[in-house]
Amino acid sequence: MLWAAAGAAALGFLITLEIAARRYGLPGPITNQAREVVFPPKSGFLLYASMALMMVVLTWRQRFIAAGAAIGIDVAFLLVRWAVDAEITEGHPFGNGALWVILGFAVIAVTRRTGAERVLLLKGVGLGLLLVAGRKAGDTWLLITSRTRPAVLDQYVATADHALGNPSWLVGRFVTATGPIGAHVLDYVYIQLAVAAVVVALYQLRNVAVERRFPGHHLVRTFLVIGLLGPGIYMIFPVVGPIFAYGADGGHWAVANMWPDSPPPINTPHPMAFDEITPRNCMPSLHTAWATAIFIHSRRGPRLLRFAGAFWLVATLGATLGFGYHYGVDLVAGVIFALTVEAALRSLQRGWDRSGFQLVTYGTAVFAALLVSYRYLPMEMATHPWVFGPLLILAPASVVHYYVRTTKLWDPKAAPAQQPGPQPALI
Repeated sequence: MLWAAAGAAALGFLITLEIAARRYGLPGPITNQAREVVFPPKSGFLLYASMALMMVVLTWRQRFIAAGAAIGIDVAFLLVRWAVDAEITEGHPFGNGALWVILGFAVIAVTRRTGAERVLLLKGVGLGLLLVAGRKAGDTWLLITSRTRPAVLDQYVATADHALGNPSWLVGRFVTATGPIGAHVLDYVYIQLAVAAVVVALYQLRNVAVERRFPGHHLVRTFLVIGLLGPGIYMIFPVVGPIFAYGADGGHWAVANMWPDSPPPINTPHPMAFDEITPRNCMPSLHTAWATAIFIHSRRGPRLLRFAGAFWLVATLGATLGFGYHYGVDLVAGVIFALTVEAALRSLQRGWDRSGFQLVTYGTAVFAALLVSYRYLPMEMATHPWVFGPLLILAPASVVHYYVRTTKLWDPKAAPAQQPGPQPALI
């Protein structure tokens, strides 16, 4: 019933977004996903990653058959497009096969499976579809933010960012100095964040086919909840980022073309009008939140997975700043946001108690305090960096410390080995 309720809620949310997008003359997430059954998908890698998530409930023989069918369908689509001379102007040339396989297993679950086997297969299909639906819902959210929030608060955030020394400008100059190689590596890390999450999730779900059940908590849950809640905050605190508000990508809407060469001056900030195309998706940095979640969940894996999780977090932070997509204070808020969501989901899984409630309340309070400070105290933060700079570092550090200390108490304790008692004397 819990899975059915979650599925119904997700479907209702997608329908709501579809209706909202239609009001602004835009295709919604359901329309965009339906198009990818036939037309070139926007992200072929993500569709194959979603199929891999679905396959955690299958046997190895079924996995090989599913992968072969997906590749065969993609080859057929490529041949048909080549035969009719259909040029792929946008999207990937592959990925349709993976979506067809996921939908095919949904049909198999309904028509050929019964009882617990049907439920398990439907859970796998739902997990794969939720990942791609979450991506489409996020894209629609971004379009809605650009249409419904004509004014942005970049001047407030850029002013507050002086307390951290304008890290986006510093990292931006560093990435520019590394040339195309560094930029390409960071760009790949930034774009394929969901694929990295699937790799960690596959490790966590590696025993589902054997145990015939899903673990109580895994990375995909955190990933989806972050993507669900984050865009709502975009509507409250719309920000477009340095590359748009202070760089060449902003065109005539930008304050000036100064990113990353010279930091913005400290002036009294005010809301500024911006175009109806650029998403207001900076506060908080959801890429930072997702990368933080990947890092947290990779800690229980083997050494290679832990190294990959740490690399993806550091590279994502570098990309978000180095490409001018975020201010430093966005990243601070993103870390706190991720830890608070993770704490709430873990508390929900294990049962709410006083420690879980206090941790989530503390994270929420610190996050809200940061947003209020960025909006109403940016001048004070910029003119007193030696006071507010350390406070901005201590805020996420305190949440991290509280999270680590609390979750260690939640981990099951290993029972001590029983010591053998004294041996009776032989008579």
